[in-house]
Amino acid sequence: MIHAIGRRDRRYISTVIIGAGHSGLAMSRCLAERSIDHVVLERGEIGNSWKTERWDSLRLLTPNWQSRLPGYEYQGDDPDGFRTMPETIEFIERYAKLIAAPVQTHSAVISARRSDNGYEIRTRQATWHCDTVVLANGACNISQVPALASAVPARIAMLTAAEYRSPTRLDSGGVLVVGASATGTQIADEIQRSGRKVTLAVGEHIRVPRTYRGKDIQWWMDVAGVLDERYDQVDDIVRVRNSSSLQLAGYPDRRMTDLNSLSSIGVKLVGRLAGIVGGKAQFSGSLRNVCALADLKMSRLLGTIDEWASTNGLDAKMSPPHRFEPTGVEASPPLVIDLRSGDIRTIIWATGYRPNYSWLEVPLFDHKGYVRHDGGIVQSPGMYIMGMPFLRRRKSTLIDGAGDDARDLSIHLASYLRRKCRVLPRATRLRESTSRR
Repeated sequence: MIHAIGRRDRRYISTVIIGAGHSGLAMSRCLAERSIDHVVLERGEIGNSWKTERWDSLRLLTPNWQSRLPGYEYQGDDPDGFRTMPETIEFIERYAKLIAAPVQTHSAVISARRSDNGYEIRTRQATWHCDTVVLANGACNISQVPALASAVPARIAMLTAAEYRSPTRLDSGGVLVVGASATGTQIADEIQRSGRKVTLAVGEHIRVPRTYRGKDIQWWMDVAGVLDERYDQVDDIVRVRNSSSLQLAGYPDRRMTDLNSLSSIGVKLVGRLAGIVGGKAQFSGSLRNVCALADLKMSRLLGTIDEWASTNGLDAKMSPPHRFEPTGVEASPPLVIDLRSGDIRTIIWATGYRPNYSWLEVPLFDHKGYVRHDGGIVQSPGMYIMGMPFLRRRKSTLIDGAGDDARDLSIHLASYLRRKCRVLPRATRLRESTSRR
């Protein structure tokens, strides 16, 4: 492998990977296998988001056996368990050490721009010149808080899901959780069980069981090929990439966490938060329809699993097919809640995230501010992206999906470097070769 040699603050290398989470480390391993010299720049510590932007009790939504990265997988005695955050951080740090990833911590990228023959990546410590760059800083850098939050009465405390840590740190009184995907449902469940009264504002969501026919739902989606479905096999990839996360939780008792389970412990369900006028929160009246659609999608998924099990001769080995009770919705859910009454003391915004590319000075964003790409190949020669929803496969954002995406993109990246080397003028090749010795 060719190693970069820094000349004071100017350094030359083939590839710069931005981000040392599981996606960036998976790409590092794949590039190392191809002897492509590279560096991984990390704004904080390895696995920084796992350390700083998760609540205390969070566990992975995927079973331990599903934590598979290039050259590394789970080897413990609890394959069907769910890692805590400290265990997840340890897993990622151990992987970085095992593959000897060339990570430079506390090296936040200030700017990334095109140069005459590649890219210039600036940190406070150095300026890197590279042929290719991989954006692996993740999809969950900035919490998305709706503009209507500005109308919330001043006396009500507001937190994003990234800022939430535990019920004990909240003010006493009721809590409104906005958003009912994986994050919102877990936070609502935890806070309600702590003794506080929770109201959950429900928008579009994807309902799935934790277990089905004696196996974890992730096992079924893995073996049946659902998680391996490719981005170029779906009809509307933009819509799919914008879909909500699954209503799943990695609780040790493997309980199903859906709106029915939340209602059973006292969580109040209301529709999507549509506005706040005069201190009054207004909710959509489509709750029943939204829940019916989620039930329908779950039945379709279970139907796909049943068909696969039957085709592959597993019916006799598994519990029989069954369906779950429809989501229960009261006849007339509240459409208005007066936030000035004092019943709600805290609002938690579990309304999703978006990546932070404020430092990326390359004109390749769509109208929503997302990087334009085709399966991770960015519309700027030599630039790639990792860790985004349904990047190349349905499982792309899972730890288990990073490896396959990295293998695919590292092949394309290596090919790009070979082509670039062939077309560069001889004088340029000699100059770059000399600078990298």
